[in-house]
Amino acid sequence: MPTVSSARLPDVPAETLYRILWLRVSVFVVEQRAAYPELDGRDLEPGTELFWIEDEGRVVATLRLLEDAGGVSRIGRVATVAHARGRGLSADLMRAAVARSGERRPGAPIDLDAQKHLAGWYGRFGFEVSGPEFAEDDIPHVPMRRTGR
Repeated sequence: MPTVSSARLPDVPAETLYRILWLRVSVFVVEQRAAYPELDGRDLEPGTELFWIEDEGRVVATLRLLEDAGGVSRIGRVATVAHARGRGLSADLMRAAVARSGERRPGAPIDLDAQKHLAGWYGRFGFEVSGPEFAEDDIPHVPMRRTGR
């Protein structure tokens, strides 16, 4: 079973942070051809926690847990390197982030914006579509929410 690591930005080793950001840019900007500001400043917020899984010293999956206004957590930047997909790594990260959100804000909802074709996958973790479909970088998305449990 892979080990899930997590830390706030100042506590992430520099090489690991580089590998996390490389993975995110590789998936979201290069692979999905979405030219957008991947480095949006939210990683620097005091409540942000980065999660990742390594395989032989390389980051192969990652996500981030944010604190939005109104006591709501937000999961985003869920990404797995192409050769490691299908191994359940993102699912391990999702379970860890949902658990951490519950520790930090018991009973609070968690939001995320899912690529539409992944809504069913996020549903496995208790997320439900919470609003109308929208396009982000020409990719259909849906807002989703997991209510506090």
